[in-house]
Amino acid sequence: MSTDRYLPSSNLPKSLQLLLFLDERMTSYVQNQEIRDKLAILNAQDAFELQVVDVGKQPDLAEHYRVIATPALLKLYPTPRQILAGSNLIDQIDNWWERWQEELVSGSDDILTNYGESVNSASPAPKTQQLQLSDSLGYVSKMIKLTDEIFTLKQEKEQLLDRLKLQDRAMSVLAHDLRNPLTAAALALGTLEIIHNPQDYRANSLEPATIAKLIERARTQLQSIDRLVTDILQPLATPTVLALHPQKLDLMELISVVVSQLDPQFQLKSQVVTTDIPQDIPFVYGDVDKLRQTISNLLDNASKYTPTGGQIHISALHRTAQTIQVSIADSGLGIPVEQQKQIFQDRVRLDRDLSQSGYGIGLSVCQQIVRAHYGQIWVESAPGKGSVFNFTLLVYQG
Repeated sequence: MSTDRYLPSSNLPKSLQLLLFLDERMTSYVQNQEIRDKLAILNAQDAFELQVVDVGKQPDLAEHYRVIATPALLKLYPTPRQILAGSNLIDQIDNWWERWQEELVSGSDDILTNYGESVNSASPAPKTQQLQLSDSLGYVSKMIKLTDEIFTLKQEKEQLLDRLKLQDRAMSVLAHDLRNPLTAAALALGTLEIIHNPQDYRANSLEPATIAKLIERARTQLQSIDRLVTDILQPLATPTVLALHPQKLDLMELISVVVSQLDPQFQLKSQVVTTDIPQDIPFVYGDVDKLRQTISNLLDNASKYTPTGGQIHISALHRTAQTIQVSIADSGLGIPVEQQKQIFQDRVRLDRDLSQSGYGIGLSVCQQIVRAHYGQIWVESAPGKGSVFNFTLLVYQG
């Protein structure tokens, strides 16, 4: 707010209270100066209170007083409020000035005390001591600031509630999906326990090959449990690593948007893209921007490593009541089995990829996003037989 102001002498009980809204850019300098000069002349005749507001620095005040054009002169007191605006502002001031002075002489008792009230308020202000204009603007500025802070806090509260809701769903999925591998591992270990009971006639019926399979089954299931616990609980331990704004999300619509955006890339290589997404697939719970980035990265890699005329297939499966699995398959080069876990690490590149982009930081980001959604991501591939990238998301529960 500009420091130039005109204040009446202290023995004046009432005076005009004016706000001058200006656009202080150089292109408006001449016009602004003419208005200032005019008001200085009027102040010498009839003292009044004036403060100048630069709308570029304080747009909130312009919005609060509903100023839609500059220059503009707002009469705060005496009430009712009145605003003059436009390129002929000086002529308008000349036209209204005498009438404003008459309103002061008439001794209007509608003293403005509540500077946040509406222009069209039906309730007259109480009869009380007139406040300084600087106080009124300070009050309005504080109220606007508080309003913005309250709005920000409400947004943060909603985001935290969404985050907690997502975490609750993740814990529900963890409790549900752990049952199957735990049951399978327990059965395998229970069968193996029979071998160590010489009084059980079934012990002698187990062949060495069967025992080896049971041990491998138990090991595999325990590895699945470890992976599931890691994928679900790690984001809970570090929730601020990746900020999410989860919401109810139409997965089919999101995939369609991403495919449409990448269509020129597919056409350039004459690649055929097909989808298999059930019409009744439920909504998922996730951050639309982050998931769009994940799907886009995976499709971009699929196109990059699929030869001209190749095929890319996108499918979605309602795997359990809790989760949906998205799969993106290509007919590209494939990935060696021993390197399939490495590609999700940050800045890890396969030897074959050193001459081009892809399978670098993109997959690491995809993994971070999916894990932040308490999902899993993995690849199934073999050299020369293409790749299938899979990830899971939580089903939305309204």
